[in-house]
Parts: sequence; C-alpha cells; structure tokens
Amino acid sequence: MLKVYLLRHGETAYNADGNRYCGRTDIELTTKGLRQAKFVFEQLRDTKIDAVYSSPLFRAKRTAEIASGERDVFTDERLIEVDFGNWEGKTKEEFIAENAEPWENWMSDPETSRAGETGESGAEIVSRVASFFDEMIAKHQNQTIMVVGHNGINRLFMASKLGMPLKNYRQLAQQNSSLTEIEFDDNGVMTLKLLNSKI
Repeated sequence: MLKVYLLRHGETAYNADGNRYCGRTDIELTTKGLRQAKFVFEQLRDTKIDAVYSSPLFRAKRTAEIASGERDVFTDERLIEVDFGNWEGKTKEEFIAENAEPWENWMSDPETSRAGETGESGAEIVSRVASFFDEMIAKHQNQTIMVVGHNGINRLFMASKLGMPLKNYRQLAQQNSSLTEIEFDDNGVMTLKLLNSKI
C-alpha cells in the first residue's frame, strides 16, 4: 500500500486573476499562496512523510518545500502542468471568445482532443502521470509521500483511476493547497480517501 498526500500548488497571480490558464508558464506564489502552503504544513506537522515530490515548476516546488517543512523535494517532469497550447496565459472567457471550437472539443472529449489546439491530449497527460505513480508504488511500498502537482493533471489522473470518463474530470474540485489523500494497493488500484480538504 502507498499513501499519497496529493496537493495542488498554492495561489498564483494567474489563479487570482480570473483563473487565468497558467500551464507551463513558470510564475511565483502570491502572498496568499505562501500562507496556504504554510497551512498545509501546520495540518501535517505530526504526520510521518517518507518523501516529497513535485512538479519542476516554481509554484509547485515552493509549495512542496513549505508544506513539508523545508524538506528536500524531488522534482519530476511527469508532474508538470498540462500544456495548454493557445490557451496559455488567457482566461476561459478570453480564449472562447477567440475560438470556441477547441474548448467544445476538449469538454466533449479531452482524452483525444488537444488542450488549446496545440497542447496535450488527456490521454497523454494521464499516461505520464500514471507512469510516475506506478514508479512510486514500487519504490515506496507501505510508505507515505507528498506529491505537489497542478489542478489539470491531478484531476485528470484521479478521474482516470476512478473509472470516470475524462470529460467529467472538472467535477473533481481541488483548490489551491487543499489536501487530497489517495491510497494505492499493490495492484495499483486507487482509493480516494479525502478530497479538497482544508480541515
């Protein structure tokens, strides 16, 4: 069994600005985002965590450092946020006004459609994130790890592991620096124990 505390990074200026799509853009946390990460640390202060992993993007890595009490963080490219293509840096309202068709395609079939026309497909995203977790299951048997990723990859991966159609991934909420707890058995079956908690 592997227990995972799966976080989304703390707030960024893009999150605060109408939830502008940040994707691969490497920006810092806001003051609020830093506070959110510190709150996770307070929640998990007495929890034994065997290793900490993060997306290489600064907003995720810094969240992981603060939330884990400034521990060493292993970054992994497979945890990087979705490549949003032409949507990068824009709000949903802005890119829909420019061209609604790619969004309609993504919403109806993200598995095969490409985000922002030129970005990743849902299948590609799920494949790379699943590869990371398969490695963690083998490496950290009967341990607990923290993984800090992003809203897009976390929800698409969880939807896939729960047997949901990927087009329903947005029905899973994960706010900035909220705690989600998942467990994997030795066969890689995932159980969602806690979702989007700020207790």
